[in-house]
Amino acid sequence: MASRTAALAAVALGVLGVGVVARLRWPDAAPALDCAAESVRIRPDGVAACGDGAVPTGAQALALGRPLDLNSATEEELALLPGVGRSLARSLVEAREEQGGFKSWDDVDAVRGVGSAKLQTLQAATSLGAPPDAGPVW
Repeated sequence: MASRTAALAAVALGVLGVGVVARLRWPDAAPALDCAAESVRIRPDGVAACGDGAVPTGAQALALGRPLDLNSATEEELALLPGVGRSLARSLVEAREEQGGFKSWDDVDAVRGVGSAKLQTLQAATSLGAPPDAGPVW
């Protein structure tokens, strides 16, 4: 019995040791770039950086935590949002085209398939107008 207890103790210490090492090497929550998310640009080599470069769009913008403009995002970009999917993305684009754009969140809420949970997701990940620095690509 003592050898089994010793073996379990050794395994527990090993797991604890791995946890300590992993925590010390784990990246912290500090931003990787020293500029606001709105100032991040994509360099020609595809790397995100502060300063010169292209404004991130679609999946790049989502990965950087930037909102998509719901009035200009493509169906493919909208389908990348959590819980949206292809069908709802298509409905959003069709409704937007029929109405000439969404003027308020009530317009978005009226789209078939958008309930309160989806509306909250859309409000968190999109905007109803281009961000001020976005330029013509949005």
